[in-house]
Formats: sequence, structure tokens, C-alpha cells
Amino acid sequence: MGLLSILVWLPLAGALALLAWPRSNEGGMKLFALGVSLANFALSVVLFRQFVPTEAGMQLVENYPWIASIGASYHLGVDGISLFLILLTTLLSALAILSSWTSIHKKMKEYLISLLLLETGMLGVFVSLDLVLFYFFWEAMLVPMYLLIGIWGGERRLYAAVKFFLYTMAGSVLMLIAILVMYFTHQRETGKYTTDLLQLYGTHFSASTEMWLFAAFFVAFAIKVPLFPFHTWLPDAHVEAPTAGSVILAGVLLKMGTYGLLRFSLPLFPNATQTFTPLVIALSVIGIIYGAMVALVQPDIKKLVAYSSVSHLGFVVLGLFALNLQGVEGSILQMLNHGVSTGALFLLVGMIYERRHTRLIADFGGLWKVVPVFSVLFMVVMFSSIGLPLTNGFVGEFLILVGAFKDHPLATVLASTGVILGAVYMLWMYQRVVFGKLENPENQGLKDVNTREKWVLAPLIVLILWMGVYPKPFLARMEPSVQKLLTEVRSRQAVTALGLHAASPEVKR
Repeated sequence: MGLLSILVWLPLAGALALLAWPRSNEGGMKLFALGVSLANFALSVVLFRQFVPTEAGMQLVENYPWIASIGASYHLGVDGISLFLILLTTLLSALAILSSWTSIHKKMKEYLISLLLLETGMLGVFVSLDLVLFYFFWEAMLVPMYLLIGIWGGERRLYAAVKFFLYTMAGSVLMLIAILVMYFTHQRETGKYTTDLLQLYGTHFSASTEMWLFAAFFVAFAIKVPLFPFHTWLPDAHVEAPTAGSVILAGVLLKMGTYGLLRFSLPLFPNATQTFTPLVIALSVIGIIYGAMVALVQPDIKKLVAYSSVSHLGFVVLGLFALNLQGVEGSILQMLNHGVSTGALFLLVGMIYERRHTRLIADFGGLWKVVPVFSVLFMVVMFSSIGLPLTNGFVGEFLILVGAFKDHPLATVLASTGVILGAVYMLWMYQRVVFGKLENPENQGLKDVNTREKWVLAPLIVLILWMGVYPKPFLARMEPSVQKLLTEVRSRQAVTALGLHAASPEVKR
């Protein structure tokens, strides 16, 4: 068994071991689950060390026959596009378990099993190079996330869980139909049955078929992002989910949508990508501005952070469809930045909620006087979220705007207003929560962050500053894979353009 297989299946093995764990030993269950998640993070660090930065193709590949009758294989691999998403997933999974130490008061065994199963599903999505295998993991992670929201969520948890499940399932059905069409089209063209992604990259589709296939994949991924107007499930899911669920949802699950666009939609359907780019750019800009403006009027801190995700992920999609090195690299970096900064924001909101059992901005004020360490950590994460220079958020947003401005200057200028609005709603929220008079007597006895909570936040604070000051180790490992993908997309677009040009009446005369 290769390193990638161990990474994917170790959390599942841990979940199965927890099934036999005595329910009375709750402390032991927590330590075991944390140990499994930390071991997986250590394995992802080993993966990082073994990764060759100068290679553009897939590395640590595992490819074995799986369902031979349909040509499906157990095909795993990692490149510069997926490497850091794997690291982000293992890190946030461990921090999610550690953050839940005192906040979950029922069904702890089932809760920990759900988190570990979710980790397996997410990692499987990022390493799968077979469409059937990818779809299996894509669907598998729905169940544990549904349970996390539906069992351990807030008052409207069932509504939020069902809405999340139905939205994602609707997109998944469209993607499944598109996979079947691709499968049979490839068979007619080559005489071979396969669901291998790398083999399907070269499949030729008619212009109309490619448009419909792109649309099906795009809707599935846009729902997961979520891109405007497919975003309405997200605020409910975020607000009702437990803190760990919100961290995983914002930090990793949303990135599965943007990762899918980059790994599947762009290289599989390059000509449709070119056709749909103006529409996608427009939706991205609308999402950036809309998400920021709605966040501005939210009375609930968690809902404000949720709508900020709609705005931030709009920037990611904008960079992806810029289809140049700066834009795509900026988007991948911004996926990581959003996972780190927004994950940290949800952790901080969860910490203050545990103490006050409210998330309303109006219930706070003057917290810097009673919880100064919390206030400083909150400030660093808030600066990261608004993209202050020397924090991670600045580098990603800058690269995206530079990349997008080359071909879409007007859209980029409009999108830049989202940066301003982001600073407005975050700074205004921070001012009302942390500064001002300490008037509410219930806030006067609050305890500052404890040692465990400092350990939860410390890795994220380090990443915020490291990625902001020295992003080269991240960008250098992405660049060869991004260049390779963009070259494939452009070459196929150029071939189609030449074919159309040769077939035109003017050329024939």
C-alpha cells in the first residue's frame, strides 16, 4: 500500500476502531481520534517532503484494476495543485477534533467517527484520478457532514442539513450523467472502456456535447463552491453546524468545488470553458460584491463569516477563469488562505460562543479588557481575512487581481470593490465586538483562551504570517503543474480554433 492510500484510509481505520471503543471511556476516545488525525497530518508532511517541486506530472501514483468490466481503476496521484489541499485537510481535521474537546456533550463516539470518515472522503477527492473513484469519495463525504450538522448543530440543524444534502446531491446527479456521457463517447471514439481521468483528457466531443458536459460539471462544482446564485445553502449550514463542522466546511469542503473546476472542467472541456468564461467571470464578480454587502448587515458573527466565504470564493473562481499563471496560482493559494483564515475565524467564534452562548454582535463590546489574548488573535486573523499586506490573504488576492486584469480589466476593477467592502464589514464587526465600553455584565467575567485553545490557533497564526511573508515554497511547488494544465487547455483550444478556421469559406477560397 502506497503513501497516498495510507493517507486516505487511515482515518477510516481509526473510525472502525472507535466502533469497538467502550462508550464510558470518553477521554480515551478523544485522545485516540486526535492521535489518528495527528498521525495522518504527519504522513502528509512526509508527502510534502517526498514531493519533487520541479515535476509537473502526477507523483506517488498508485494505479490498480478496480472494476475491470467498466474500465474503472483505483488510480491515485498528487501534483502541485492537490498537494497543499491534502496538507490543509489533514491539519484542519486534527484541529477540528482538538477544538471539540469540551463543546460536544452527546454521542461523542459517533461525533468522532463522523469526523474521521469525513477526512477519508475529503482526502479521496483530492487524490482520485479515476472518475468513478472520484465520484465515490465525492458522495461518501456527504453522509458524515450531514450527520455533523443534523445531530450536533443548532436549533434549525435539520433544515440546514437537509438543504445542504439536497443541493449537493442535485449537483452530483448532473455530474454523474455527464460522466456516463463522457464514458460512452470515449468508448465510441477509441473502442476502449475507461473512466481514467488522464485518458479522458484527450477525448473529442462535439461542440454542443461539450457545452452540456461543461454545464453539468460546472453546476455540480458551483453548488459546492458555492458560487452565486447557488450559495443559499451555505449560510444555514455554517450557522447551524457545530464549530468543527463549520471549520471543515469552510476550510476544505468548499475547496472541493474550486478544485473540481480546475482539475476537471477546464482541461476536460477547454472550448466550452472559453465560451462560458464571460458568464463565469460575471457570476464571480456578482458573488464577490453580493457576499460582501450581505455580510455587512449581518447581526450574527458566524453568519457574517459565512457570507464572507461567498465573497472570498468568488475571487478564487475569478482567478481560475483568468486562465493564466498568476490567476490560477493566486486561486490555489487563496483556497489555502481561505481555509486557514476562515477556519481560524470559525474557531474563534466557537470559543466565544462556548463562554457566552450567543453570537450576536450586539451582545458584546469591550472584550479587549477581559480577554486580551483572544482579542489579539482575533485581530491577526481578521487582518488575514481582509488581505492586509504581510498576511496570507494579501498574496492570493493580489495574484488573482493581476491575473484577471490582463483579459478582464472591467471585471477586475469591479471585483476590487469586494476587497474594500471586506475591510469594512470585518473592521466594523471587530470594533463592535472587541472595542468600546464593557457594558454587558455577562461579559465581565469571561475567561481568556486556555492552553488547549492556544494550541488549536497557533498553527493557523503561523501559517497566516508565513504564507504572507514568504509564499515561495507554496508557489514554487504549484507552478509546474499549473503551467502543464494551462498548456494543455490552450493547445486544445488552439487546435479547435485552427480546425474552425480551416473549415471557413474564406479559407477555402
